[in-house]
Amino acid sequence: MRDTFVRTLVDLAKQDSNVELITGDLGFGVLKPYWETVPDQFTNAGIAEQHMTSMAAGMALTGKTVFTYSIGNFPTLRCLEQVRNDCAYHHANVKIVCVGGGFVYGSLGMSHHATEDLAIMRALPEVVVMAPGDAVEAAAATRAIANLQGTCYLRLGRGGEKTIHKELPNFTIGKALPIGEEYETAVDVTIFSTGAILDIACETVALLRQHGLKVAQYSFPTVKPLDTDTICKCAKQSRLLVSIEEHNIVGGFGSAVAEALSDMGKSPRLLRCGISDEYCIRVGNQQFLRDVYGLNAPSIVEKVLAHLA
Repeated sequence: MRDTFVRTLVDLAKQDSNVELITGDLGFGVLKPYWETVPDQFTNAGIAEQHMTSMAAGMALTGKTVFTYSIGNFPTLRCLEQVRNDCAYHHANVKIVCVGGGFVYGSLGMSHHATEDLAIMRALPEVVVMAPGDAVEAAAATRAIANLQGTCYLRLGRGGEKTIHKELPNFTIGKALPIGEEYETAVDVTIFSTGAILDIACETVALLRQHGLKVAQYSFPTVKPLDTDTICKCAKQSRLLVSIEEHNIVGGFGSAVAEALSDMGKSPRLLRCGISDEYCIRVGNQQFLRDVYGLNAPSIVEKVLAHLA
């Protein structure tokens, strides 16, 4: 996913000299194609994320489209005041890129986990929050936010995620993407997911269908603005809605879905699958930590069947 992001950004920067990339002193192996192709549009701000963000805001206010790049919480939580005051408040054309959402850097411990970022970033007024599910969504999201005025957050996986889509010719910010068949009649379960856990969501759907259930599925590469039209449609025809995210369920994607349902006055059952309001004290790779917190297909299926029963 991150390699796809870099390739897409190289294409954008070659076409537009106002596109800039600032890194917080990392990612040089991955970013090499960018700084070799457009060296005058690349800056290393050092391990100084607050400075990186304020620099990006200043450049954006002179007419640049600036991407900041770092891992985990570093481009968001470490410099949240600068994101809020310098970028979001001024509608600066800054695109904040986090590589390694969720437990991607699980072996480096809790300080490198990005498990509250969606909640915090979507709380900032008028900030667009994107969490693509595969490389195809990542490329489309990168192009979309580059052409959108204002501050945006792009949450990426690290790489190696399973490709789900073949192409997305009609990708639009704020619209969910159906995976497989869209149903016009009643279904047992509708699965919503955001971010690079899309492959787990697909496995969950396959297992539920083996239990004889009729299941619809949507990927939400945009967490804010949320596709309330799709949520409303699914609420009318589903016995159970399920949200899946590699993130704290408090304030995250599932909370956004719950808020939308409340605003609509809809009352289908909603099962939120994520991290249950706690910090991860375990150390291990991403798959290990997903298993610890029940973010794998068999665990989610067990919860869904229990709710339906």
